[in-house]
Amino acid sequence: MKNFFPKFFVLLLLFLITQGVMAQKRIYLAPDDHTDYMWRGDEAEYENAFLSMTDYYLNQMDATQGNPAPYQARWNADGSFWLWVYQKNRTDAQFKRLINRIKDGHFSVPLNALVLSNGGTPAEAILRGMYYPGLLQRTYDVDFPLAVAMENQTLPYGLSSLWAGSGAKYSWKGVCNCASHVPHLSNRDREIYYMGGRDGSRVLMKWNSIFLNHKSVGGYAEGRFPHETINFVETDPVFKAAYPFPIIGVFGKGEDDLRTIDNEFITAAKQLTNVNRKVIVSNQLDFFKDFETNHGAELETFAASYGNEWELYSASMSEVSAKVKRAIEKLRSADAMATLVSLKNPAFMDNRIAARDKAMLNFGLYFEHNWTADGRVLRSARADWQRKIQSEITSYVDTLYNDAKKQLGTMIARSGANPKFYVFNSLSWSRTDYADFPVTNNGVVHVVDVTSGEQVPSQYVVINGKTRLRILASNVPSVGYKVYEIRSGAGNSFAGAAITNGNTIENDFYRITVSNSGAITSLIDKKQGNREFVRKINDRTINDLGGIGGSLVIENAGPVSVTLRANSMNPYSVVTRITLIRDSSRIEIQNNIMQNFSEILTWGYSFNVNSPNVWHEEVGAVIRAKRLADGGHYAPRNARYDWLTINHFADISGGGVGVTLSNADAYYMKLGNSTHTVFDTTTPQLNILAGGQVDGPNLGIPNQDGDSRFLQRFALQTHGAFNQTLAMKFSLEHQNPFVTHAVSGTSPSYSENNYSFLTISDPDVLLWALKPAEDGIDQGIVTRVWNQANAAKNYTLSLTPKILSATKTTHIETDIAPASIISGDLSATLTAHQIQTHRLQLQ
Repeated sequence: MKNFFPKFFVLLLLFLITQGVMAQKRIYLAPDDHTDYMWRGDEAEYENAFLSMTDYYLNQMDATQGNPAPYQARWNADGSFWLWVYQKNRTDAQFKRLINRIKDGHFSVPLNALVLSNGGTPAEAILRGMYYPGLLQRTYDVDFPLAVAMENQTLPYGLSSLWAGSGAKYSWKGVCNCASHVPHLSNRDREIYYMGGRDGSRVLMKWNSIFLNHKSVGGYAEGRFPHETINFVETDPVFKAAYPFPIIGVFGKGEDDLRTIDNEFITAAKQLTNVNRKVIVSNQLDFFKDFETNHGAELETFAASYGNEWELYSASMSEVSAKVKRAIEKLRSADAMATLVSLKNPAFMDNRIAARDKAMLNFGLYFEHNWTADGRVLRSARADWQRKIQSEITSYVDTLYNDAKKQLGTMIARSGANPKFYVFNSLSWSRTDYADFPVTNNGVVHVVDVTSGEQVPSQYVVINGKTRLRILASNVPSVGYKVYEIRSGAGNSFAGAAITNGNTIENDFYRITVSNSGAITSLIDKKQGNREFVRKINDRTINDLGGIGGSLVIENAGPVSVTLRANSMNPYSVVTRITLIRDSSRIEIQNNIMQNFSEILTWGYSFNVNSPNVWHEEVGAVIRAKRLADGGHYAPRNARYDWLTINHFADISGGGVGVTLSNADAYYMKLGNSTHTVFDTTTPQLNILAGGQVDGPNLGIPNQDGDSRFLQRFALQTHGAFNQTLAMKFSLEHQNPFVTHAVSGTSPSYSENNYSFLTISDPDVLLWALKPAEDGIDQGIVTRVWNQANAAKNYTLSLTPKILSATKTTHIETDIAPASIISGDLSATLTAHQIQTHRLQLQ
């Protein structure tokens, strides 16, 4: 008994201390500058600002390293572009100093290049835009667990899956509540939660209601006035009811300043700490780790799309934005061919690394959030910068594509005297489609499949003033090629691919009536009992820009394809081509708007489908265009419902029938009569945004920045019930045409007949990217696949030659764990809807 009381009081004292610590609030003040690139300052001004701020805060970190940890200087860049600029303009030693401060928790950098608006962005463009921090991660063994998407008021559904797959664990979003049609931002349903994806992944998201304004909690400069904000979170009853946690993050300082250079947060943290609260100068990550440890288990996982807003203004430079989209799609074939070439010529990529790294970064920069173009930087200067970024992307992809296809032609063995060319398929399944081979004359020839020895249908076509020999290439193997031989003479004849009669074009699948303006006024599906798929809605049919009059002619006709060309001048100058292909259920549509415009233009697609369900590829996810309560994937509030993302496709189905619309160039669409707040999910009409300033003349670039040529391509295919895999495969086939090039055989390494490099066992698992590893072909090749099924999948990925070893990686190619190799094949498992990346070493 004599030791009981001392022990009791010690335990009581420890209990009281612990309770005091647990009861004490922890408020994390995270300073940043908020980069308004090409809005508040131009390239040179921001480069200088990045350098001066980084130097200043590195020095401040050194000067305060003797302080207690909560009062040491910390800084939060809001994009990896800060590191890019610093690395290009400072010595290796200076850059290593910065890296060390990231490692020790004093400097944080997210995966995203800058503050971006990523609604509408192709999934692969988002991933490539984060490749630079991936390179740094592997070079310096430094982690980047944060990704952000600030100021813009909306957020896409699938973005968190792409972030999580790239290594992000945390995110915060503070909005402007300006230039916005999104309602109720002051009253969100959740203040902090796990932002989930269809694949089961999640990211811890801090996204507070904007209780006062953007300079307080919920804004993008929550700590603009730290004393006032901390007083607010301590005393405001509405905030305390909405956010009952004692661990609070107050992020952001710079607002719209070009530079933020001060020590205010250090001083504020010291002054505002008391017995009831500890105020900590934060790198943001410390807040998330503290919160997740103590309260993560209390949070829900919530997944929804909030629509689009500031990203919509990229449609004010519609053709420039389309070129970026074309480039990321073309990169699929360019990378695949570069892989085959690099395996035989390891030096192939060596002289293009700098251009590659800049192009990958540019896939992030292009979608910088200030498309509003209403800041200090002139609209003309902003437009010029967007063009420069696009040009650097396009130049890299075009050069890689052309060089790779030429070198591949030298590596395919060749015999005989007749001209030969290969047809390359970058997709992961065998397919049949037309292939165009450029020729200098149109002499009488026929074409033979070298593998089978059989003649194939062929015809000459003229595209953009150049003659091409078009063939029907059948069963071209997955990620592989077939070789074809051109022989003199007419050879056997084949029946035409379609028949025409006035305004009607018909094949085994469809009978289509085309107006003189290029709109499809009737679409009869002959395989479904002559069912009509056109229903006129809001005075629009299919591929209908609202044109009147015009003329219709047969442009190309032969055994491979038949094309009708419509020329319309009223109210816009438009050239439309409708093409049917032999043995194909695809209806190919090419539109060329041949004049400048300032209005909001849309292509109407009105379908005879009852009780419609619209599924569409958003950003890294295929989602249903209904609110959550109606079985869809859109948030019930705090969202915008007019302009939705359309990446590769949208599909409209109902009553056991439907239509898939493949979209190669546009970014956004509107359902029926939807508005900002009204979600019209009952009208079977898609309105594809051809271009325009959708939120008025003060937001975006006026008059399409003077452009007067706009290429906008679509394709249609009718079907029974909706099947996501088939819809995605259809759109990928449309948007990834076969690649052709002459076979010279000067450095023969591959078969002279045919070759398949890659196969995947499960038809729902689609190859999304195949490329040489960023760290060099000696580090292997990288494959990315996407499970389109609503179920987990076990799959086998096989290569020729066999696989020696494999590693599961993040999407930005940093190793996670060894992968299973069985008999030289990759054996892996995917969750439903998951995108997965591996690095493979070949035998």
